Amino acid sequence: MTEQTYVTTIGFTKTTAENFFQRLLTNEVRQVIDVRLNNTSQLSGFAKAKDLIYFLQTLGEIGYVHEPLLAPTKDILTAYRKKQSDWSDYRIRFLDLMDTRSIDQNLSPDFFDHGCLLCSEDKPHHCHRSLVVEFLNDRWDDQLKVRHL
Repeated sequence: MTEQTYVTTIGFTKTTAENFFQRLLTNEVRQVIDVRLNNTSQLSGFAKAKDLIYFLQTLGEIGYVHEPLLAPTKDILTAYRKKQSDWSDYRIRFLDLMDTRSIDQNLSPDFFDHGCLLCSEDKPHHCHRSLVVEFLNDRWDDQLKVRHL
């Protein structure tokens, strides 16, 4: 049996900086894997890439990597946000994109070990970060043990 890899996911909207960083520290996150298409978002000041890198390192010696391979395309994201497609269509298009990008072959479970996928959505239910781990678990025989923070 393959050893499981522990990975978390988190969104930064509808929370405080204190709550956000405390959840990362409590769950022993070693690296934040930013899966946003645009990591300079104005949605939350503490989540802009340059500020986030500083806070992560200073508060918990947590690493940071922006991984656009795990982000939707602008077309897929815009269609969903403008309600030109529903979640079901978004899900299909994004899963197909990850397949086309061969993320399961271009990344390894080790990359995700004690990592935390970061996106803006406060809940994982309708966020692509949940689709990333779903896709990888399908390809990697449920190797990722996932906890949504």
